Amino acid sequence: MTTPEKITIHAVVDAPIETAWEKYTDPDHITQWNFASDDWCCPSASNEMEIGGTYTARMEAKDKSFGFEFVATYTDLTPGKSFTYVMEDGRAVTTSFEAIGNNKTEVTTVFDAETENDVEMQRVGWQSILNNFKKHAEAA
Repeated sequence: MTTPEKITIHAVVDAPIETAWEKYTDPDHITQWNFASDDWCCPSASNEMEIGGTYTARMEAKDKSFGFEFVATYTDLTPGKSFTYVMEDGRAVTTSFEAIGNNKTEVTTVFDAETENDVEMQRVGWQSILNNFKKHAEAA
């Protein structure tokens, strides 16, 4: 078995690390940013942030033509700093938060690429979601 290629995305958010963490992990916030384009939405999310806990987000097209459940299980967690979860297909995702001064946070996600879609397509899609998070986290 070959090791999957790793893809890295990141964004610098104009918000303190505590705010960035909360808006990234709280289901009430996740539903407001967890989609790649304006024609998609995230109508529901749940997040049981503990080792063995489950993260679930429903992602769907606004016209209801397509949708899916994103489900993962936490394997590592350092509250306020980083977490790793494993998706149902066995791919791992690690997201870390690093304070830059008092009011900025760098959010970095490293994930195992899947083999069905082009790596650059995956990078662009995940980066679009992270960019939506950045906009949400910076909103007053």
